[in-house]
Order: sequence, then structure tokens, then C-alpha cells
Amino acid sequence: MSPLVLFSFVIGYFVILLGLSWYTSRNSTNDTFFSGNKNSNWMLVAFGMIGTSLSGVTFVSVPGAVGDFAGAAFKGFAYMQVAIGYIIGYVIIAFVLLPLYYRLNLTSIYNYLQHRFGEVAYKTGALFFIISRTVGATARLYLVINILQAFILDKLGVPFIVTAAVILIMILLYTFEGGVKTIVYTDTLQTSLMITGLVVCIVYILSQLHLTGGSAIHEISQKGYFNIFNYDVNSKGFFLKQIVGGMFITIAMTGLDQEMMQKNISVKRLKDSQKNMITMSIILVCVLFLFLLLGGLLYLYTTSKGAAYTEAVIDGKPVKQLLLNGNNFLGDKMFPSVALNLMPPAISIMFIIALISALFPSADGALTALTSSFCIDMLGLQKRTDLDEKARKLRRLAVHGSFAFIFLICIWIFYVIADNSVIDVILDVAGYTYGPLLGLFSFGIFTKRKLPDSFSITAICLVAPFICWLLSKYSAQLFGAYKIGIELLLINGIVTFLGLLIISKKDGSPSVYAA
Repeated sequence: MSPLVLFSFVIGYFVILLGLSWYTSRNSTNDTFFSGNKNSNWMLVAFGMIGTSLSGVTFVSVPGAVGDFAGAAFKGFAYMQVAIGYIIGYVIIAFVLLPLYYRLNLTSIYNYLQHRFGEVAYKTGALFFIISRTVGATARLYLVINILQAFILDKLGVPFIVTAAVILIMILLYTFEGGVKTIVYTDTLQTSLMITGLVVCIVYILSQLHLTGGSAIHEISQKGYFNIFNYDVNSKGFFLKQIVGGMFITIAMTGLDQEMMQKNISVKRLKDSQKNMITMSIILVCVLFLFLLLGGLLYLYTTSKGAAYTEAVIDGKPVKQLLLNGNNFLGDKMFPSVALNLMPPAISIMFIIALISALFPSADGALTALTSSFCIDMLGLQKRTDLDEKARKLRRLAVHGSFAFIFLICIWIFYVIADNSVIDVILDVAGYTYGPLLGLFSFGIFTKRKLPDSFSITAICLVAPFICWLLSKYSAQLFGAYKIGIELLLINGIVTFLGLLIISKKDGSPSVYAA
């Protein structure tokens, strides 16, 4: 299909988002931007958050990983181990963290650290969120922009940096005014289109392979793609590591993340917010299974077209490939390569719409949350009595634009240095950046000890990831065959917790700060 036709659908999609943004941001204020006036519909929030949680990385990397190799076997459906941990994590968020946030009537969840420990802990928590979300969001953006670039914009002669800049300007335009209120509605639309694209692709491949749902799973299992549980204790993919790691990743990357919680606490009542969280977790796991099913079907479909596994040596390293007509279909490029080269034009268009629907929710929410956190936590904008509403709005818009520029720089860095697979990079980075947040919040909730309001807190939160990096790098020498994987986040949180325990003193904190 013509790249120009595909690109016209991208532009048309953006025009729809811009119209929706205009409609939802009328008469908006700073409170509308930061918290949606705490009047969001919980069902819309729950459904829209699925798109934010999945993102373009899940849309591309999860199906692509099914036919990748973990040693001598396929990775298969091993991601379901992490998904089991997600459910446990969401339950903990719903019944431990959300009641705490509502009790304190927070706009920024990092205000909890200010109430509990003081200004330095508060600023440290906000700083680690800003670093974490900036790196994670730009990694996700890079992956999807790179796919659009490779399959559409390169053929039109548009440089990568121009593509990235235009997409960021698009996101900036429709989030500039409405903030959270707009995002609740745009995320709902985008999640709907993303799931529709997923289902359409599954149905098309099933019809082409003459399979039903049950026979497809049987065929996928016969080919060795249906592996779920890894029982090798020393492996990074050991099932207990994956489940526990998935649980703490959810607690940290959702429950301690301003972007995700900003939407939840925009719901008026705690009970509705809890219903949102549980509903989202159930739907999310079902959708993840569909992505894995799609991954298995993509590999069946590609091999039915003549693709074959081969081995090659690239940069001195042995690499396994799935080749068809000289193109490698393994990994992140599997889904886009099949959808845009081996499927009818109508499916290609649906894929592009679904792909950008997966791109925008993770980017618009991150941009809005980072703006909110910096304005509230770093600049104290809501407390500035010397500024009127107009002056506060101008500063908020300046911060919003600045973060968009920072995103552009980070995306360019990923373009220069990134490897083929992004989802593992995001989980690794999260282990280092969200670990101190996990340690800080856990120390506040589960102890009644007091911390000095000094930079010793920041120092511990900086040293803990470095210690964990050393443990991960030298795990083979320190622990024999044991390899640290997804549990790195938990280890980081424990190291931070222990460091805070060393500098703390006994103090009976008010019960309102405990879970």
C-alpha cells in the first residue's frame, strides 16, 4: 500500500483527537488540567488506562517475543507469568495505596512523602518519578515512531527527527489545555481502536489458516510457542521471579506513578476508583493473552508463507533469524512486517490506526503527568499566592512545552543507541528508577520511624540503584549460576528501605499516614 495513503490516515486520526480535545477542554482551568476537577467517570478511566498500561511496546514487542528464543526454546507465552503478578499488584494498589491517597486528598501522590517525611523526601520522590517516566515514555515513543519511520516516512523521504518532532507537536496540541480531562476521553477512544485492531488481525489470520480459537491454541502448542511457566530457578525467566517481579512492577509503575494515579484519583469516590483498578486489571490480563495469541498466530502465518528459521553471525555473535524474502521477521518488527507486507490493504490501515492508538495514550499521559508533577512538586505552582490563574497557566504551558522538547532529545538518543528489542530495556530501567520510590513509600507505610529532612534521603535513593547495578552485573560471580532479572526492582526497594532504616529515628507518626 502507498505510504502516502497510510500517512493520510495518521493525519486524519490526529484531526479527530484535536477535535475531541477542543470539545473536552472548553472552559478548562489549571485544576482541570491537573486533576480533571476530580469528576472523571470511573468506567472511562478504567478502559482508557488499559491503553496507557499496554502502550506501543506491548502492541509490538509482546507478539514479536513469542517466537524469539530463550536459550534453546521459544519464549512463547512466558509473559503471562508477569501478568499473573500484575493482578496481585493491582489488588494491593486498590486496597492499600488508593485509600491512603484519597484520605489525604492528594493531587500529586508525592505529597504523601511531604506529609510523612518532609520536603527533601517529597522532592526526591518527585524527581525519581520524573526521571523514570521520561525514560520509559520516550523509549515507548521511540519504538512506535521508529516503526512509522521505517515503513512509511522513510519512503516519503522524511528524516527521523522530523517525524518525531511532528508527532510530539501533535500530542502537545491536543493535551495543551484539557490535560487529564481530555486524556480520559482520548485514551478511551484510542484503547477502543487498539483493541479493535488486535481483534481484526486475529480474526483475519484465523480465517486464512482455517483455524478456530481452540485449534489455533493446539497448533501454537504443537509448534512450541505455548510455553508459559519456566521452572529453571537460575534463569531470569523463573516463574516465581516473574510473578513477584510483575507484582512489584505494577505497584511501582502504576501505584507509585503520578501518570497512572493522576487518572485514578481524578475519580470522585474511592469505591469507584477501586472498581476502576480491579476492572482494568481483569481486562488488561485478557488483552495481554490476546496479544500473545496474536504472536503465536503471526508466527504460524509467516511460516505458512515460507519463512524459515536460520542462524547467522552478526558483529561476531551468533544470531537466530526468521527469514522471508530476505527480511528478518523476528522480534519487534514481526507484527508490522506481516501487517504491512503480507496482509491486505484494509488490514494494513487497521494496523496503522491501532499502532498510533497504542502510541498516543502512553505519550500524552506521560507528558501531562510530568507537567503536573513538575508544576506541583518542584515549582509549588498551586501554592503560589503571588501568581494569578493566568500567570500559573502560562508557567504550566511553558513546562508542558519544555517536556515535549526533552522528549524529542531522549527519542533521538534512543534512535542512536537502541537495540532491536525495547520492552526488556524498559523493564530493566524501571528496576533502577522505580526501586527508590518503592523503598520510600514502603518505609512510610509500614514503619512509624522518622527520617531527617536532609539530603541523606536523596543520597540513599541514588546509591541504592548503583548497588543493585553492581549486584546485577556480577551476579554470576556472587551467586553462582543465579541471574538477577525482573526481581531487580524488589531488590532495589529493599536496599533503599534498609538505607532509610539506618538513618531513621523512632517516632510515632500520625495514623493518617499509614495504610
